[in-house]
Amino acid sequence: MTTTTRRRVGIAGAIVGAASAGVAAAALAKRYAVGRIRLRPDLDANEPFGELGGTEHTLTTSDGKALHVEVDGPHDAPLTIVFCHGYCLNLESWHYQRKDLRDTHRMVLWDQRSHGRSQRGAADDSTIDRLGEDLAEVIERFVPGPCVLVGHSMGGMTIMALADRYPELFGDRIQGVALIATSAGKLAELTLGLPALVSKVVHKVAPTTVSLLGRRGALVDRTRHAGSDIAFLMTRYMGFGDSRNISPTLVDFAESMIRGTPTEVVADFYPALMNHDKLSALHVLDPVPTAIVVGDKDWLTPPDHSKAMAEALPKAQLTEVPDTSHLIQLERPGVVNDALRDLIKRVGQE
Repeated sequence: MTTTTRRRVGIAGAIVGAASAGVAAAALAKRYAVGRIRLRPDLDANEPFGELGGTEHTLTTSDGKALHVEVDGPHDAPLTIVFCHGYCLNLESWHYQRKDLRDTHRMVLWDQRSHGRSQRGAADDSTIDRLGEDLAEVIERFVPGPCVLVGHSMGGMTIMALADRYPELFGDRIQGVALIATSAGKLAELTLGLPALVSKVVHKVAPTTVSLLGRRGALVDRTRHAGSDIAFLMTRYMGFGDSRNISPTLVDFAESMIRGTPTEVVADFYPALMNHDKLSALHVLDPVPTAIVVGDKDWLTPPDHSKAMAEALPKAQLTEVPDTSHLIQLERPGVVNDALRDLIKRVGQE
């Protein structure tokens, strides 16, 4: 081996060694971070996540998709609360609200198409408007009288799509609305907490990247390992706020719902979320009591989006919760439950 060859081999070895050391350091830091979080007091260690069952039903929609629906609480209650979950979640994301209200209120919870235990829809039908149609059919089938609609994230957009298509339902059949960590539009302009230039690049490449992941969905899903440290950390820091007391069990529960959503579904609904624009439909909600709730650390549907909705709905009550992020109904259930009970009380006074 010549001197030049030995030098090249040495340089290559040094580069590989440095890269390996960097990967090892990153892995060690990741495990250290996860370990520190998991060692904190876990107030929800014994919480029965996913175990609050109701009466199960299947609704076949007008386009032939089977939606999973659960009815809970007193069946003779005069008012029904309909819960619409968010993107990549399922009806179990309303665990604390269901637990708080099930003794006193009739509830309808449903898995939006392609989520949870509902049937997969085609990519062409993965739109917010189609979700609004699904909600109309859920109300028609399972709500015998007046109701309050509660929507988180994409579920809030579903309610807006319903308002856009069926404004006559609001004020009579639908007597109150809660919009939780959601947006009336312009999600494609989010900075995600990144510098403006970086954010612009992310938004430019994101649609192509998500589309590519969708086409390789089955392969990607095989790599989304249960209990992944990376998935745990992403859920912890994107879904929850600054508090150091977030339960590791709660993070695992949220991550399991996200992981349970096929990558193809994530890709199918991404354009619908980015193109969502229902600000002009918000006036339909004005005649009914409306609550808007958002965390001040929400990167995915930031407080400015809730403030824009509140400006369009001057009679709505806006609650901005400090040190809280996107999964607010899980992170701050007491605040959300209080807001819902206050909304229900206002509905009763109308």
